[in-house]
Amino acid sequence: MLQDKVASAKKIDALLKNTIASGGFRLKYRITVNPPVPEGGADEVPDILVEFAGPDSDLVLERGGELLRSFETIAHESLRLHGEEHDRISFDCKGYRAARQQELKMGAQVAAEKVLRSGVPYSFAPMSSRERRLVHLVFRDHESLTTQSEGEGGRRYVVLYPKDYKPPKPMRRR
Repeated sequence: MLQDKVASAKKIDALLKNTIASGGFRLKYRITVNPPVPEGGADEVPDILVEFAGPDSDLVLERGGELLRSFETIAHESLRLHGEEHDRISFDCKGYRAARQQELKMGAQVAAEKVLRSGVPYSFAPMSSRERRLVHLVFRDHESLTTQSEGEGGRRYVVLYPKDYKPPKPMRRR
């Protein structure tokens, strides 16, 4: 848990001022400590929300939000946050995070239908730890399906299995 949210927010502010100026980005940002829960609720609300806007917003969201995630990673490192604390700080731009969450939930429902119909596990594309966690939470209480993360580092992904799935035995050669 973040010990001092205001001090953490000030540290993020100093970091972003320097990074944005050094990078020549045309971006503004707003840092909100204890942001309100959005309408319709949210799975989890961070302690600190950083929202970007400005002419370079599209650049921040290119390649699946790679620059957005990079800014977030730099903030996590500067605050020396452990993996389980990463969800306490969230970066967003033009509602990207909420749209991505909806996309993941819809993809999870489609995958669930495929697995229930076919009985064959479904592997999602590699995704961030936050996104994997969201997929795991979607199926946490599902009576017929279970999830497991597989792979290493940036190639880690979620596999959706029927609850009592037993992999087929390899055929023996004679």
